[in-house]
Amino acid sequence: MLKNLKNSKFLLKVFRSIFVVMGWMPKKKKLVMFESFHAKQYSDNPRAIYEYMKEQHKDYQLLWSIDKQSIKLFDDFQVPYVTRFSLQWFLTFPRAKYWVNNVRLPGWMPKPEGTVYVQTWHGTPLKKLGLDIEQIHMPGTKTDTYKRNFINESRNWDYLVSPNAYSTEIFKRAFHYDGQVIESGYPRNDVLSIPSEDVVKSLKQKLGIPEEKKIMLYAPTWRDNEFHKKGKYKFNFKFDLENWKREFGSEWVLLSRMHYLIAENFDFSAHEGTVYDVSSYPDIRELYLSADLLITDYSSVFFDFAILNRPIVFFMYDLETYRDELRGFYMNIQEDAPGPIVQTEEELFQAINELEQSNVQSNPTFKSFKTKFSSLEDGHATKRVVQAFLK
Repeated sequence: MLKNLKNSKFLLKVFRSIFVVMGWMPKKKKLVMFESFHAKQYSDNPRAIYEYMKEQHKDYQLLWSIDKQSIKLFDDFQVPYVTRFSLQWFLTFPRAKYWVNNVRLPGWMPKPEGTVYVQTWHGTPLKKLGLDIEQIHMPGTKTDTYKRNFINESRNWDYLVSPNAYSTEIFKRAFHYDGQVIESGYPRNDVLSIPSEDVVKSLKQKLGIPEEKKIMLYAPTWRDNEFHKKGKYKFNFKFDLENWKREFGSEWVLLSRMHYLIAENFDFSAHEGTVYDVSSYPDIRELYLSADLLITDYSSVFFDFAILNRPIVFFMYDLETYRDELRGFYMNIQEDAPGPIVQTEEELFQAINELEQSNVQSNPTFKSFKTKFSSLEDGHATKRVVQAFLK
């Protein structure tokens, strides 16, 4: 019912009107509102900024704007929140002095005068973004409309957080953004600069993973052209889990982390004790810290995982299609990837076996990659971001 109401043009006009009126009210100058991934997660850069401010800026009121379906998650973390589209939300969100978000806000939400909107975004880009995408393949989305919506959104940003100089150049062009950029490293990555054995032990206990097992993390992205309907994407494994189990199951477990846009609920019950679905695990950083090896494709996760100096395998079974037809890349991944690119199950398993015994830090390509993309990841990015937007 609520979903139908939110899709009603009339109701969106009503929402907008209420939002505008409340935006005229006096600002709550010490109130910071946070959202992550369409108000559905307690994660990413907004979480890191929230947790830093909670400790270092106790005079500020910190609130999360959340989707109704995420109430249990935020209750479990004991994080203060207001539910999107509730009366309290309309009385609060438009009056906050600061907004911290990592994706676009709904188009009907105008930014009130005097609000400081901090857009953290959510990854160093490999695949093309925003205005740089030549043709949109997502269902129900026209290319011109998609790009116009991006322009309308980015003009509201007062600050845009960038993890490195490479991203700054791309973000400014792809988002049509000429405002202030905080080139700081990513707040979410601060914890990766000091790996913790306690995190690994805790995660294994939570998931029931035997202490002696090594962890392989599989974290692929979504495909624009593989979908059930608008907003509901699908994904199929391109390597056989039984084969993986025979090859690696005695020493390893596989953690499967699907992109938030992939709607499938995967059933790994046939592989219990070997394959674990961690798609809804609240904090991917704990998965990074616990993983001994990463398998990914075009997801930005590899930029973050490389900070840990651990092996990465790129399982790009559809490389030519994804690069040449769907998205296009900003870098020559075949030359610059900090790990081998494979396209078949056989190649994947072979690469894993070879990397297991290798020291990635001795690889010149890996070292060059880290110099270009991770030089600012020193554990203090969050401090730099908060100091910039509170000045």
